[in-house]
Amino acid sequence: MACHDFDIDDNSILSRIGDVVLSIIQQISDNKPPVLSHFNRSTWQNVSYDENVGLCVNDAMKMTSVRFDSKQSIKKFTLMMKLLSMVYGLIQTDRYCTKRDLYYQDTVLFGNQTALDDALENVSCMLHVPRWRLHVLATSKGCIAGDLSFHDVDGNYIDCSKTKSGIQVPSRIEGMQHIQTDASFVLVVEKDAVFQRLLDEGFCKTMRPCIIITGKGFPDMNTRMLLNRLWKEFSPRFFILVDADPYGIEIMSVYKYGSRSLSFEAPMLTVPDMEWMGVLPSDIQRLRLRNDSLIELKSSDRSKILDILARPYVLKSQLLYKELNVLLELGKKAEIESLDSISTSFLANVYLPTKLRYSFH
Repeated sequence: MACHDFDIDDNSILSRIGDVVLSIIQQISDNKPPVLSHFNRSTWQNVSYDENVGLCVNDAMKMTSVRFDSKQSIKKFTLMMKLLSMVYGLIQTDRYCTKRDLYYQDTVLFGNQTALDDALENVSCMLHVPRWRLHVLATSKGCIAGDLSFHDVDGNYIDCSKTKSGIQVPSRIEGMQHIQTDASFVLVVEKDAVFQRLLDEGFCKTMRPCIIITGKGFPDMNTRMLLNRLWKEFSPRFFILVDADPYGIEIMSVYKYGSRSLSFEAPMLTVPDMEWMGVLPSDIQRLRLRNDSLIELKSSDRSKILDILARPYVLKSQLLYKELNVLLELGKKAEIESLDSISTSFLANVYLPTKLRYSFH
């Protein structure tokens, strides 16, 4: 299993950047067009499944060449070289900045944020260094509440039990210190609206000690890193609540198994023990959800289900395999809010407490 050097120090990273630049100079002096190479992040052939880690990179990786003499890749080559110089400057002066800050330093060159993000992941792959070690921070969008306290990187004391609407997940997870929690479980919630509703309905107080967290849709890296850290350091049970649709199942899979494009960083981003609590496609029939609360599957939904069914971890999970097929057979999907068709208090007062009781016995 090929992985990044998560404990690498700044001087070693500077040395690796120096080696890349020397290699480019050597290629030019040998009258060869300079080439950068990194492993291909867009193919499943480079990825395998390890039940203790999630998706991870194979040792025999297919590589991608980014060539200066190719019309297709000269732009990528330029962006990667520019980012190498920017990262070098950040590490050398011990400064941190966000991906957004980098983009605004040269908007004309980068063109858009997505191009910069992609080039940065490629630089990370090339150097075998996780992105957060390059002094470039992702903006956090996740929120957390419940039985958790810590000091952030600036020494501020944060108590997540004292919030009415959630505390923003810190942007430097590795800088968190004196983390304390007695939580017996962590509930990950797909949507911010559902997270806020559970807070309003006193879920954390009724079910304490617990932590609830949301990545507000597709999770950002910091939310995933925080969950991974809680899993490793405290070992509570982890549950996830998502829509019973392909997008919700995709989100659950990213938290639990990781993603193909960031498989090289899986050991710091996944919670392999996470349990899919709901909403399960089989709940649609079991709870006899009202038909007017359901949505017909579109052809794009069916394609997404078939895409997930072909992934390396699906055959290792009977539940996931079964529920994906239930979704296909039903031809309908349900959002978490579909449970409101039974009663507006059903989710917080019946559905979640019942499932939790069943899981702990």
